[in-house]
Parts: sequence; structure tokens; C-alpha cells
Amino acid sequence: MIRTVSIIVATLLFCYIVFVSFFFRESRQKELCRDLQVVVVDSLDKHFVSESDLVHILKKADLNPIEKPMDEVNTDRIENELLKNEMIARVEAYKTPSGMIKLEVEQKIPILRVISPRGNYYVDNLGSTMPVSRRYVAHVPVVSGYVEKELAVTDLYKFALFLQENDFWNNQIEQIYVHPDNEVELIPRVGNHRIVLGSFVDFEEKLDNLRLFYEKAIPKVGWEKYSIISLKYKDQIVCTKR
Repeated sequence: MIRTVSIIVATLLFCYIVFVSFFFRESRQKELCRDLQVVVVDSLDKHFVSESDLVHILKKADLNPIEKPMDEVNTDRIENELLKNEMIARVEAYKTPSGMIKLEVEQKIPILRVISPRGNYYVDNLGSTMPVSRRYVAHVPVVSGYVEKELAVTDLYKFALFLQENDFWNNQIEQIYVHPDNEVELIPRVGNHRIVLGSFVDFEEKLDNLRLFYEKAIPKVGWEKYSIISLKYKDQIVCTKR
């Protein structure tokens, strides 16, 4: 008898829990979205997009969740719409139990700026392009001259990654110029000379040789001795006197 009563009580309790859970879930889904919280997680480092930009995008696409029933808010659509913006790298949108939609947004990381007759844009750390911004200028190496987009997202991208990971050359190389024949020239911050890299083939080895030249030869002759330092020939440094 006691066992039977226990089973009945347990069954009723289970049914009650299921009912209450379903009731509150349905209630929350019919609840209107009361707030949209946007966090641009890297906004202190970069200012390509702002909270107001993101809200404007959602309003324009009729995806602003404010005052909409929570069960009608499609977070996947919100994420996909924001990712159409070429400044944005990642978006996470989710609902909270308190009736709020939260957005976490990461901006793309530019590592190179291209200024040429064929386009004015950034190359990011994943090798894709992104437009320039009127409100923010990233302090990255600048490439000018005859720059095709294919070169920008391949060899120039790899070179920019190298600069980003190498403090010495990142501080030394201020500008990159591409000639019509794709010969590459570097403009340094220190020293009144031009560096003729030639092609990007073996560029790390070429720059290792140049750094050794800086350390061994320049202290003896001074920074003003040469107007051109050419690295285009394998295992050779050819200097032109001023």
C-alpha cells in the first residue's frame, strides 16, 4: 500500500514538474524582447564598427528584436546578416532567460593596407580583404604601386604576416612598393635608402642577410653611405653608393 502511494505521489510530482516547465517555457517564448545588448569585444583596439552601426544593420533588415516575441527572434538570421559586413569577423547572438538578446561581435584584424589604382583596402590576418573606414585608420604597413588583388591576398599577405610576427622588421619596414613587373621595393624607417627585395621568393632569407649587413657593415660606413641596397640576387647584397 505504501509503495503504491509513493508511486502515485512520484508520478503526480513528475507531471507537475513537466507542466510547470512547459508553462514557463511557453510563457518565456511569448514574452517580448525587452532589450538588445551589443558588445564589440575588441572595440578598444579597433573602431571599424560600433554598437549603433550594428543596430542600424538589424533595423534595415527588419531584424531588430526589440518588442518582438522571443520565439519569433531568429538568432541565426541576426548572425548571418551581421556577417555580411566586411568589417566583422565573428558574431554570436543568443537569448537570455530575462528576455534579452545579447550580441558579441569581433572585428577583422587588418595587417596590411593597399593603396593603388586597382583598389584601396586592407588585407586581414586571415587573408581576406576588407574596406577602409572613414572613422578609423589602422597603423599597418602600406603597399602602393601596381598591386593586383591576387598578389595582395597571397605573397603580400604572407609577407605582412611575417612582419607582424617579427618585431625588428615590423618596426623597420614602413612602406612597400610594387613595380609594374612585380619587383618589390621596401622603404625603411631607419636609414635613407631603398631596399630592392626583387620577388618574394626566399624573402625571409633575404631579410636575414640584410639584418646581418645592418649589424656588421652599417656601423662601419654609416646609414647615409648607400642610396639603394639590393637583395634581389640569391645570397648577395648589392649596394649603390649615394
